[in-house]
Amino acid sequence: MKATGLLGGSFNPAHRGHRHVSLAAIRALDLDELWWLVSPGNPLKEGAPDMAPLAPRLASARSMARRTPIRPTAIEAQLGTRYTVDTLAKLIRRYPDRRFIWLMGADNLGQFHRWRAWRRIARMVPIAVIARPGYDRPARAMRAMGWLRHFVRPVGQSREWTRWRPPALLLLRFRPDAGSATRVRALKPQWHLSFNHRLAHDLVTRRPIT
Repeated sequence: MKATGLLGGSFNPAHRGHRHVSLAAIRALDLDELWWLVSPGNPLKEGAPDMAPLAPRLASARSMARRTPIRPTAIEAQLGTRYTVDTLAKLIRRYPDRRFIWLMGADNLGQFHRWRAWRRIARMVPIAVIARPGYDRPARAMRAMGWLRHFVRPVGQSREWTRWRPPALLLLRFRPDAGSATRVRALKPQWHLSFNHRLAHDLVTRRPIT
């Protein structure tokens, strides 16, 4: 069973903060791989005027993930899923030789109760929440954490997550990185024009990217 982390996001664009926290999570959780699920469209960010098309976002993720066990993928576009609960259901069926753990920042934990079937998500795979400055305290006071706090596991057992039966929650803390997609877009609004959008194949599915 390959220990595989899943980190979903817009990656608009991918930046050094994504890379930094992902490599830290790979070490902390003893992952074989970490997949960046580059979302074709986040239901909670619909209509965002500065959202770049999928192709340059995926290209930025591949560039940022070079020479690491990180695998950027547009598999959600191929699966035809928009919601995390549906993506997880299909990934678990498609890859029975892998054990998945869902990674998300504390900012997403704060709005986790707004995700479709969020309790079902927690019952499908373990979840690792990565601390983010300014978000930790508010996130722990939100509705989802009122239920999830009953399933928190000790950080010292983080490498044993493949043996856990969900729900299981880990609260991880790494040295923060100053990287920010918002800052990148502010400094270079047309960032996506600098990426070659012709990607031969998806690093996870090995299928051509159209």
